[in-house]
Amino acid sequence: MTTPTILIDAYSQIFRAYYAIRQLNNSRGEPTNAVFVFARMLLKLEKEYPSDAGALCFDCGKVQFRLELAPEYKANRPEMPEELRVQIPVIRELAAAFGWPLLQEPEYEADDLIAAFARRAAGPVLIVSSDKDLSQLVDAEVKMLVPAPKNGFEERDAAGVKAKFDVPPELIVDYLALIGDASDNIPGVPGVGPKTAARLLNAFGPAESWLDDPARIGDPKLRARLEGQFDVIRKNRKLIALKDALPGRFDPPAPHLRRTAPDWAKIREICERMELRSVLKELPEPPAAPARPEAAEDDLFSFLASPVPETPKPEPGMEQGELF
Repeated sequence: MTTPTILIDAYSQIFRAYYAIRQLNNSRGEPTNAVFVFARMLLKLEKEYPSDAGALCFDCGKVQFRLELAPEYKANRPEMPEELRVQIPVIRELAAAFGWPLLQEPEYEADDLIAAFARRAAGPVLIVSSDKDLSQLVDAEVKMLVPAPKNGFEERDAAGVKAKFDVPPELIVDYLALIGDASDNIPGVPGVGPKTAARLLNAFGPAESWLDDPARIGDPKLRARLEGQFDVIRKNRKLIALKDALPGRFDPPAPHLRRTAPDWAKIREICERMELRSVLKELPEPPAAPARPEAAEDDLFSFLASPVPETPKPEPGMEQGELF
């Protein structure tokens, strides 16, 4: 049976972990809340979605082509809290111990890298994220694993995307271009909210079918609401559409997505160091050391009956320092 390729939107899940529980520290006063929640997530994935392929995909800074389109893109993002920043190295160490490759690429956001790998993956793909822009990737082979409030995952397929946003995955880019995305500082069309955007797209089709021919929008009120906003919609579509060309150094992708088996001893060491006691209880028990066989009574002094071997004479010219 083919296991899915699992692609984790790293920073979205790290920030989610940080804000899920606050004020959690170990006895040394080090913050551990993000490490704790992230460890629980990795354990949950290991138990419920075992896979030998996947990766954590990290952002590699803002990408130039989006900043050229919109200098204000993501300008509203605050600095990473220091209490989270100091946990990042431990989270990376923990993820590596679970066998996940950690991948990033200049001029690719994590979502772009996920798109590139998802489009080239052989077989089913699961994307671990709650970011709505990744819904554009969902198709017959690609699903989302959206972390649920009570430490589980909601599988979201194409029907789930339609139920959530009232548009299918292939219209998500247009949908977000119309309503905007506050988390990325992308303003939408004034007066167009989720319901209006969904109604427009479901009634009159994708944006490319009416951007150059507004008369295709049969609702005069909707058409009037969009007047003067077509350039905004075009720009937003370019900002939101994910770059899915695979970076050259990751081609072919399979070797870069190959997971290794979890190093449970290393995971245990990290959890002990960070004092994650409840996580330690969920880890597999370390194998018991083999019992040492007891010597038979008549063997205890058998060495006395053995002749003492002679000390070998060194070969001519051998120096003591050459023995090792």
